[in-house]
Amino acid sequence: MENAILAKSKDFAIKAIKLYQHLCSEHKEYVLSRQFLRSGTSIGANVREAVNAYSKKEFAAKMGIALKEASETLYWLELFVETGYIKQEQFNSIYAESRELIRLLVSIVKSSKLEK
Repeated sequence: MENAILAKSKDFAIKAIKLYQHLCSEHKEYVLSRQFLRSGTSIGANVREAVNAYSKKEFAAKMGIALKEASETLYWLELFVETGYIKQEQFNSIYAESRELIRLLVSIVKSSKLEK
């Protein structure tokens, strides 16, 4: 069975890369978009590390970092739409996926704290 958070975070990273490419090519925006790229791709990297963690404590820590990165990513997306770098339609789609990732990560982090 496929791990949902692994798949969703990787899919999100791919969308983040594509949005970064769009921001660079269409708007010549390199500073904010790079921050977005880093946080958006870091979510999946930390989830992958968590899945392969040596301990429950390491697992919880990595998932916590992934949650923080997902929250930061939402911030950059809000800035992009509010400053006109992306259209509302682009924002709605990727924002919904960001919120879903955050819901999953919050649930995982909470349950991993209960398991201590």
